[in-house]
Amino acid sequence: MKDKKSKNDLILIGAILAVVLIFGACLLLFRSEGDVVVVSVNGEEYATYPLGKDTVVDIRTGESGERFNRLVIKDGRAYVEDANCPGGKGDRCTLHAPISYDWESIICAPHKVTIAVKSSK
Repeated sequence: MKDKKSKNDLILIGAILAVVLIFGACLLLFRSEGDVVVVSVNGEEYATYPLGKDTVVDIRTGESGERFNRLVIKDGRAYVEDANCPGGKGDRCTLHAPISYDWESIICAPHKVTIAVKSSK
C-alpha cells in the first residue's frame, strides 16, 4: 500500500512540474519588448523615458532629495547602476539584471521607487 501512495505522489509531482514548465515556456515565447521606462515613486508616476534612447538619470527622493537611484538606459535595456539604499552597493535593486520586456520591473523598497518597462502599444 505504501508503494502505491509513493507512485501516486510521484505522478502528481510530475504533473505539477509539467504544468509549471509549460506555463513558463509560454511566458517566454509570448513576451514582448517594451518601448518606455516608467518610474514611479510612492506609487505615483514620476517620469517616463524612451527605452530606445541611451539615458542616465538620478531619481531623487526624500524630503530634500537625499535618496537617489541612478537609472541607466543603454542599448534598449534599463538597470539601476547605483543607489544609496541602506544595503549599499549590494542592494537588490543594483544587483537586478537589466530589464527590457513589457511588465518587467525593478523595485527599490527602501526608496519606494519602481522602474517598469512598458509597451505603448
